[in-house]
Amino acid sequence: MSEATDMHLRGMIAGEADALGRVMFRAVREGQSDYTDAQRRAWCSAPPAGDIWAAKLERQVTVVVEAQGAPVGFMTREGAYVDLAFVLPEWQGRGVFSALFTRVEADARAAGLRRVWVHASLMAEPAFAARGFSVIRRETVERHGQRLDRAEMEKVLT
Repeated sequence: MSEATDMHLRGMIAGEADALGRVMFRAVREGQSDYTDAQRRAWCSAPPAGDIWAAKLERQVTVVVEAQGAPVGFMTREGAYVDLAFVLPEWQGRGVFSALFTRVEADARAAGLRRVWVHASLMAEPAFAARGFSVIRRETVERHGQRLDRAEMEKVLT
């Protein structure tokens, strides 16, 4: 972690799923965005929380960057699929995404995967592209009456 010595990378710890849901909520709703407010509300109307959310994170490889005693970003992988990647708005541009993906990629390689892929939001697409992902196709999904553009991307692990 290059930005500050108080940031560290770790796996998710028991009981912090709701805190990670708040990171996701703030990243979607408060971060810089190419989506409208209505689209952001449709994407994430409330912070994910509870047993179903916790079970989702627990069945995936969930990597967290912590700073000042709290999560500031996280990324998950289920098989070859990078499912979730969120960083608090005030921590964006400070190396959190890079640290998260470096760990996720290393874990994927250690698991013998030949590629990883993601459905990247408009905001995440440049970060994934900078780490060697290429766009397979562009798509639009509907969430609660709103249409959201995104890109299916992949990175071949050699």
